[in-house]
Amino acid sequence: MKNPILAFLLAFFPGGGLLYLRKPLRGLAYMFGEFGLIVICIFLYAHWEYGLAFFVVIAGVILYIVNLVDTAITASKTAYPTAANQAEGNKNPTEEQERFFTILLSFIPGLGHFQLRLMNRGLTLFMAFVGTIMMVFFVTVLTSREEFLLFLAILPVIWVYGFFDAIHQLNKKHKGEDLVDRSILEDIELNRVNGKKSKSIAVALSFFPGAGHLYLGLQRRGIQLMAAFLFSIYILDVLRLGIFLFLIPIIWFYSFFDGLQKASVYGKEELDDTPIISYLLNQQKWVGIGLILLGLYYLTSQIALPAVAPLLDEWLNVDFRYWFDHYFQTTIVCLLLIGGGIKLLIGSKRKNKEDVS
Repeated sequence: MKNPILAFLLAFFPGGGLLYLRKPLRGLAYMFGEFGLIVICIFLYAHWEYGLAFFVVIAGVILYIVNLVDTAITASKTAYPTAANQAEGNKNPTEEQERFFTILLSFIPGLGHFQLRLMNRGLTLFMAFVGTIMMVFFVTVLTSREEFLLFLAILPVIWVYGFFDAIHQLNKKHKGEDLVDRSILEDIELNRVNGKKSKSIAVALSFFPGAGHLYLGLQRRGIQLMAAFLFSIYILDVLRLGIFLFLIPIIWFYSFFDGLQKASVYGKEELDDTPIISYLLNQQKWVGIGLILLGLYYLTSQIALPAVAPLLDEWLNVDFRYWFDHYFQTTIVCLLLIGGGIKLLIGSKRKNKEDVS
């Protein structure tokens, strides 16, 4: 019997796994197909046909993934004999073997479900993972905007959900429960009809700050976490405050583990939608003033200053744009930090006086 683990590892060289499993025609087809596409891509790239070369690369990636899937399925059939082969004297696979191969294959979303014969469920995860990669890169190249690569952050969500769902399905099988081959979308619709939320989906969505909370119905908490995460990235980038970049992972970790905690108690007790910072809810006037000042700042920096700066430079021989970009923003941030520190000191002194009295 061929070793399925070795076959899967050899599959990272196109066709190698199938050649090892004594499937020469399919193995050679993948091998020559992949190398043929590489040659065509190099030829097109050398002749400045970048658009066609990109589509050839996409075709090569699809063929490579199909090669991995084909090898994984063929190797699993080798590891787990069919009923006809078992009748000839082969033994049923042990639970340890099945668990090992399911975990190994689950590192590519969907393949672990294929191992458990959950084809619809596995195909949903696999196509979501691969389709997201292809679509993000296609839109990025088509629009020449690297900002679309940010959507690759969806991939860890799909991967984590697929991995833990495969383990969950495997545990159900070992307990003697019947596995139902439903797609992920059918599961979501079934939970919606029953009025329930999926803990697995909540955990997976928690990889993006606030998304898991919104899914569980914690609107105020989720919106605050999501806004804090995105607003921090934007402000730190615009104001070039690299020294405060440590705040972003702090917000992410807090949101992720808070989402895990909320998902773990869902269904056992009522979830309390307490906002992270309740102080802001009672300070709408100051929030409004802050938004107005932020709007005036961008109106000045993006519209007024670019229009007036060349004239002032010509009349006064002073580059106001340079002074604004290099000194004004830093001064504003310093004043805000100093003001915040003074407010905290005054507040702590007042609190100490009240405690003494």
